[in-house]
Amino acid sequence: MGSISFRSSRPDGWTLPRPHRDASSRYMTHGPIRPMEEPGFLQRLFGT
Repeated sequence: MGSISFRSSRPDGWTLPRPHRDASSRYMTHGPIRPMEEPGFLQRLFGT
């Protein structure tokens, strides 16, 4: 079995690193960093 290769003049977007963005521009675009899991009712109520 032969492997099929694909060539393009433009590099793939997955292989190129993204340009650096400072924290303030990220904050302006996406807002504050939020936890993966939202706190539960009791945790919000008692702050533990």
